Amino acid sequence: MKKWLTSLGIAGYLALLGYGIACHTLGFNTYSHPGMYFLVWDMYCGWGTYENRLHVIGEGASGRYYELTPAPWGEFHPFGRIGRQNYDPNALHVGRMGLNTLRYTDHEPIDRIIVIEENWPKKYNLPDHLWARRYDEPKDPQSYYHLRAVFDTEGKLVRRNPVWENVLAQRNVLDNPRLMSDMTKGRPYVVLDPSLRNRSAVTPASYQVSSPSQ
Repeated sequence: MKKWLTSLGIAGYLALLGYGIACHTLGFNTYSHPGMYFLVWDMYCGWGTYENRLHVIGEGASGRYYELTPAPWGEFHPFGRIGRQNYDPNALHVGRMGLNTLRYTDHEPIDRIIVIEENWPKKYNLPDHLWARRYDEPKDPQSYYHLRAVFDTEGKLVRRNPVWENVLAQRNVLDNPRLMSDMTKGRPYVVLDPSLRNRSAVTPASYQVSSPSQ
């Protein structure tokens, strides 16, 4: 009986796997049920190695910087424990979040709103006791800060840079003579988003951040 159950389990697993491969290949019912997430080949796709957070900062006329997120009255956490500004991967709406803080706080005239993307390897999210069991070196988290976007005082997008992982990928291509040579031999392409023409990854100088008063 045990042998029959084992054989039945193996046969069922292979049948489901074959069904998932067929659905993925033919594009048939790939999103028909949440359970299909475990059968199609692209399961767990898009998982990145970096954790990131977005910091919305206002630059005053005097050169002083104000932290606009989280707002003085707190922030909204739609999912989990991080603020909603971190759910804007394309940096399209964070400028309005900063304007909302400025609208209800007292501060000097603001020249622009800056969005800084902070990144660090996800391995540093491990608790200390798990880190000690997995790694021999001491836990020393390091963050990388990247200028993500700039907005004017009306919330209009002035500049937007790619996400940090895309910047690293671009640098790998630019630093590889063979890949650069292959690019010159390839077919030209058209960038549809005009805001991506400026692809420089400028990390702003160190600054002091303070919170505006209510």
